[in-house]
Amino acid sequence: MEQKYDFWRRLRRRVHLRLIVPLDRSAHPPEHTARGVMIGLFWAMTPLVGIQMPLVFATWLMVRWKPSLNFSLIVALAWTWVTNVFTMLPFYYVFYLTGVLFLGRPEELSGYRDFVRVWEAALAGEEGVLGHFSAFVESVAHQQGLPMTVGCLPYAFGSAWLGYRWSLRYVMRRRAKWSAGNDRTPSAGYQ
Repeated sequence: MEQKYDFWRRLRRRVHLRLIVPLDRSAHPPEHTARGVMIGLFWAMTPLVGIQMPLVFATWLMVRWKPSLNFSLIVALAWTWVTNVFTMLPFYYVFYLTGVLFLGRPEELSGYRDFVRVWEAALAGEEGVLGHFSAFVESVAHQQGLPMTVGCLPYAFGSAWLGYRWSLRYVMRRRAKWSAGNDRTPSAGYQ
């Protein structure tokens, strides 16, 4: 029981350090930080684990010259970690279910175990990188690609919007406390 408690305490601390502390320490306006959360959550809620961080960086490169669109790169990169190799299959399954329903194909619904088996088969495919890629495309992309892509859209846009609203309120509230002297002042350092 003690180990279980320690695991959750360590996980909570790690989440706080990786996701919340950068919000507190940003020296930029609250909107800049909130846009970072928004962009990070948008890319996190897509079936693109493994390339989400490069996509955040590419987004940052495209908008960084426009102050009204610029965002905190560090904050955005951190928030992509909501989905990762450990959480991707449950997220992907939810995207898949949503997509199948949006596409009007309820007869294609499968259980979670069947969904995971397709991924396991694709990842255990033929030898070599090209073999794995072709097995992946054959099994996963053709069977689940379109439903996952369509199904992720409400989660990507919804979590981006909610993340922006929540983080904007959070940062503004924290800064109001700091200016009133009720809390420690933030240390600069996160861009």
